[in-house]
Amino acid sequence: MFAQKELIVTFESAMFLLVLLNPFLLSIYLLDLVEKLSVAHLGRVLLRASLISGAVFCLFAWAGDSLLSRVLHVRFASFMIFGGIVFLVIGIRFALLGGEALGSLRGEAKHVAGSIAMPFMIGPGTVSASVIAGTRAPLSLALAGIAAALLATTGAVLVFKLVHDFVKKRNETLVERYVDVVGRLSALVIGTIAVEMILQGFERWLNIS
Repeated sequence: MFAQKELIVTFESAMFLLVLLNPFLLSIYLLDLVEKLSVAHLGRVLLRASLISGAVFCLFAWAGDSLLSRVLHVRFASFMIFGGIVFLVIGIRFALLGGEALGSLRGEAKHVAGSIAMPFMIGPGTVSASVIAGTRAPLSLALAGIAAALLATTGAVLVFKLVHDFVKKRNETLVERYVDVVGRLSALVIGTIAVEMILQGFERWLNIS
């Protein structure tokens, strides 16, 4: 049996990963899919994206950031900077063009699971959280925490889909206004996070250098 302290640490790590995954922002990012796909189809897409992301998170929980430095021979700072640039592009396109701009970045729905996983679910923040989970708790508990966070994220997005469809049937104009305003505001948050990731990457690079 696991000690109470280990269970608490695992719960905290899972919550930290859930916050970084941010189901609300993910729902905004997937607005065009939420509007076009059925609940079952969206659920299958999210499940595949979660499996891809979970495999990466589990790998980093087991190997740590040494996977980047020793195997790929790249610094984590480089990963943060590039991830920030990708997020910045997404934020700018979203702010200027709205949710339709993201469809061209992801492609067709049948191929979209990988592009949901990367870059929005798999990023410097979530990878770092996976590394921390693997170092603070037994590996089995860390993997369970990662699975729980991904399951909660998928469930939250599907709940958003159900609420969206329910409200849209009664007041489509209100939903469209809400989606547009919240989507563009979220783009500001995404862009701000992106700039912060780039700055942290440069700070990390300067400290290592």
